[in-house]
Amino acid sequence: MRESVFVKANISKWEKFESLISSKEKKDPDELASLFIQLTDDLAFARTHYPKSDVTSYLNNLSTKVHQDIYRNKKERKNRFVRFWKYELPEIFWAHRKEFMASFLFFLVSCIIGAFSAAQDQSFVRLILGDTYVNLTLENIEKGEPMGIYGSMAQTDMFFAITFNNIRVSFVAFAFGIASSVGTVYLLFRNGVMLGSFQYFFYSKGLLLTSVLTIWIHGTIEIISIIMAGGAGLIMGNSWMFPGTLPRLHSLRQGALKGAKVVLGLVPLFIIAGFLESFVTRLFGMPNVLKATIIVLSLISMVYYIILYPRKLYKNGVFTSN
Repeated sequence: MRESVFVKANISKWEKFESLISSKEKKDPDELASLFIQLTDDLAFARTHYPKSDVTSYLNNLSTKVHQDIYRNKKERKNRFVRFWKYELPEIFWAHRKEFMASFLFFLVSCIIGAFSAAQDQSFVRLILGDTYVNLTLENIEKGEPMGIYGSMAQTDMFFAITFNNIRVSFVAFAFGIASSVGTVYLLFRNGVMLGSFQYFFYSKGLLLTSVLTIWIHGTIEIISIIMAGGAGLIMGNSWMFPGTLPRLHSLRQGALKGAKVVLGLVPLFIIAGFLESFVTRLFGMPNVLKATIIVLSLISMVYYIILYPRKLYKNGVFTSN
């Protein structure tokens, strides 16, 4: 890009930044932080392509002013925690909806592959789920308790074990994104194949509805959260592979920060899923209508917060990521 084109494309934004910094009105710390990131992005581009230019010196001075203003106002507002859930996380969902959609599609295709493989080869389920699990489940089916495995552990112990494992899986799915997203895709594939073969196993025993109304009480939140963790890994992986105009390491830092925010935001959801699996899923005598209600409400809540709410904020001009 020629320097004149670069300046013409951004000069109005820089002038707006200067006006904001010069203003004596109280400034929003989050807005300043966002401003600083945009300026450092432009500065990095200018240093790379026009290292001795006046525009590089100008951006360097402007970035310094913003940095100083941030530290004068670094005491964050009391509602910082609320703002994270209300705006920051939804903005990431919206800005990186392609990565989250890709994660969903990887997982969905993997489920189909798992179910198809189980249908073609009876030994495939044992290969994926293990002989111990399959044999125990078959014993429970003969006893008339097909979902009995969910009541085989003390509730509190089960809650901590499951919640910890799900959080660990989400962090690993995110961290594996550093390997150009290959590690993240592999984990999505493995978990998807497992779920697909698992559901086909119960279908082959004539227990598909029973399994769905039991497993998805907790699985709705759990599986969607794992898919979102996969999306976080893809964000980091793509930031490394496709840095755009940014230096590769700088792009990676931004992608890693956004992905980490997503994974941290999923922790409460995994706690809820762990609670449902440990204390609610095992209530086998619960009416099917109530089970279905929990599943549907969980699905609606997740879809609203991840897809519909971010779109609403975007249309209302709360953030401008497109």
